[in-house]
Amino acid sequence: MCPATPVNDKPRGYVIPIGGAEAKRKDPEILEKFVELCGGDDARILVIPTASLLDETGPAYQDLFEDMGARTMCIPIEQRDECYGEEILDVMDRASGIFITGGNQLRLSTILGGTPVARKIRKLNSEGVHMAGTSAGAAIISEHMIAGGRSGPSPRESGVVLAPGLGLTNRAIIDQHFNRRGRMGRLLAALSFNPFACGLGIDENTAAFIAPDGKFEVVGHGTVTVVDPAELRHSSMSYVRKAESISLIGLKLHVLATGAHFNLETREATLD
Repeated sequence: MCPATPVNDKPRGYVIPIGGAEAKRKDPEILEKFVELCGGDDARILVIPTASLLDETGPAYQDLFEDMGARTMCIPIEQRDECYGEEILDVMDRASGIFITGGNQLRLSTILGGTPVARKIRKLNSEGVHMAGTSAGAAIISEHMIAGGRSGPSPRESGVVLAPGLGLTNRAIIDQHFNRRGRMGRLLAALSFNPFACGLGIDENTAAFIAPDGKFEVVGHGTVTVVDPAELRHSSMSYVRKAESISLIGLKLHVLATGAHFNLETREATLD
């Protein structure tokens, strides 16, 4: 699934996966940069807390963004049939930025996936509305969403569970809480199924600000681990037995800290 096609010459919005546990009160660099990108004091941010089972998650982010000067709306979608309400779709049309909170990414895919709300997010992003997601909200940004899997450094058959994402990018598969939870193995397993895309392993309190041209900047206190399978020469995924380790030959790896850039189109990493 490709990102929605823009209907005019206006550039599409940024896509901003955050690795989770972003700073909220002390040095909230990532959230402040998102608000500024969405218009600063003129920003109109829509918070979607569907992934979370905690009632306070949405209002907490609403308060944060309002303290940063943005006008903020929160739509606590809990049931799939709510995604068909015209009132919610009308509220979405007023947003300059959309923020999807963390929680359980399968709640996002099963409640939002394929609904008018999901289609509206894709359409708005194609029209210039910026979209950020943290933790589970980051995972669902890509075409192929990592929904679960084994922790650990080694890729294994059955080591990852994939589900459809929003498809705001088909150039990357995203995993979050990356080094904290030891998720290199499941990211590599995901790439063994789809070596077209780059793997982005995003640390906590770290984000990739992906511009409309596919070039992203790393912002935050951790790193973004980029696994580039463009020159993959061999994968054993198709014939290994259940739970066995996988061989992947020809991968390229980049570890990028704040201020570094990577171009998902050209596969080039830079420090400019």
